[in-house]
Amino acid sequence: MSTIEKQLLASPRNRSYVLIVTAIVLLLFLWSLSVVSFKDVNQSGLKIAQNIMNGIIHPDLDLLLNVSKQSVLYLLVQTLAIAFLGTVVGAILSVPFAFLAASNIVPKPVSWLTRLLLIVIRTIPALVYGLMFIRVSGPGPFAGVLTVGLTSIGMLSKLYVDAIEELDTKVLESMTSIGCTTFEKIRFGIVPQLMSIFMSVTIYRFDMNMREASILGLVGAGGIGAPLIFAMNGYKWNQVGSLLIGLVVLILIIELISNKIRAKLIKG
Repeated sequence: MSTIEKQLLASPRNRSYVLIVTAIVLLLFLWSLSVVSFKDVNQSGLKIAQNIMNGIIHPDLDLLLNVSKQSVLYLLVQTLAIAFLGTVVGAILSVPFAFLAASNIVPKPVSWLTRLLLIVIRTIPALVYGLMFIRVSGPGPFAGVLTVGLTSIGMLSKLYVDAIEELDTKVLESMTSIGCTTFEKIRFGIVPQLMSIFMSVTIYRFDMNMREASILGLVGAGGIGAPLIFAMNGYKWNQVGSLLIGLVVLILIIELISNKIRAKLIKG
């Protein structure tokens, strides 16, 4: 009997563990199916779905191609601006939160409290933040920027913390031994290690914020969401098709560009 066969036979049997996990997953799946109901999927619902597809095939070209303030191009640029500015605000504010939450930088109680605050921020949905900020600043793109910025803090800070806690401290120890100042250690020891990771995470979050910014328009926080829901409520399927085509094309372009940039940052 070969060594490999002996190791295979000597390996622990985890058949019972796999069976238990499989049974739990199946039970959860069956329990989740209890909320699935097709009773409201009637002829009118199928007709609406058909109308949406017809609208995408035959879009309103005037709405899609002109450059007025009601056009798809203008609404997409506004949505892009909301997502970009919100991501920048969230990324800047996430940096101090991340350092305060890193257990290798600050005392444990400070790290624990900051992490608890970040969990609370991540728990509240973006639409709830949008409704709150609309009450504060009024409906419009500014409320969307505030919402995107705040929702970005929770995720960005968490990923920034992971990067900070994986810092190579040997570099800092070496810089301390040769008499580097605190600023020099931050500038030449910490920033080069974190910059590419921070940028990659921020670009990924911007990609997500494009989708969130389009949804926030549903509650009046600017962007393409409000015209889309108004067109659907008014049964203007050609306009719905134009808005959906523009949104899909923009998100695909951003997805391709962001993936290339992130790949270059990760590979150095």
